[in-house]
Amino acid sequence: MTDLNDYYYFVHIVEKGGFAPAGRALNVPKSRLSRHVSALEARLGVRLLHRSSRHFSVTDIGAEFYRHARLMLDQVEAAEALVNRQTQGVSGTVRLSCSIGVAQFALSKLMGTFMQTYPAINLVLQVTNETVNLLEDGLDLALRAHMGPLPDSSMVQRTLGNTQWLLFASSRYLDIAGRPCDTSQLAQHVGLKLGWRPQTGNWCLFNKDGIEASVPFSPRFCCDDISSLKQAAIEGLGIVALPGYTCKAELTDGTLERVLPDWHAGVATFSLLMPTRAGIQPGVQVLADYLKAKLPPLISVS
Repeated sequence: MTDLNDYYYFVHIVEKGGFAPAGRALNVPKSRLSRHVSALEARLGVRLLHRSSRHFSVTDIGAEFYRHARLMLDQVEAAEALVNRQTQGVSGTVRLSCSIGVAQFALSKLMGTFMQTYPAINLVLQVTNETVNLLEDGLDLALRAHMGPLPDSSMVQRTLGNTQWLLFASSRYLDIAGRPCDTSQLAQHVGLKLGWRPQTGNWCLFNKDGIEASVPFSPRFCCDDISSLKQAAIEGLGIVALPGYTCKAELTDGTLERVLPDWHAGVATFSLLMPTRAGIQPGVQVLADYLKAKLPPLISVS
């Protein structure tokens, strides 16, 4: 007989990268997680995970099973959310945290429609580039864009999508300084850098063939604010690496150009974090579902 807990625990073990981090996130003993996975493997007649005291990995069939199990759990959560919305109503206050860039270039296009759709929900949006503690700050959700995995924590984490960082400059700047044809020529150009420390820069670039290039530069302008950096690039002050979705309009009207269009400066993952799945308020679930549905198209580069 199918036990949904087997699927639930298996998915979390894969997403957290092992029994120990999954146990901490779920506040469940590793022994219980192991029993559920063993029961699942016995029922299916296949090995889903390789595990030892020092090693953890997902088998090929385990990875395929995970994709289907994740979709199944998403459907279960959606069904529960639908019932909650109909039986409990959608109201209350939802507290969301995000970075300045995400607020300016993504959420600003979404929050008005969300609040018009759910007029009984009050939204508190904390905008900061600092890492926040959801529990200490009384937050329900955090939307984070990050390169590489987030630190292991007890937070429930859901990946919403990915976006490439690209190199941009104005036509005015490139007409004067020249358009670089390969990564080695970037060292001759003026760079603009996101983040004010350290006051040095390094473009880590990748092409479609998986070739990596590292180009150090001395930034003329360092800034925490994506909007200010983009404006500096528009005014011809140099080349900047920014999330591609933040410059869609400027690419369309010709205000900015792609520099080295066959290369990108990394891939950022958008993750939605919440403290727990247990007892989640309907308004929080509604906003989480809304972001899962509406954010991916906005952060797409194409």
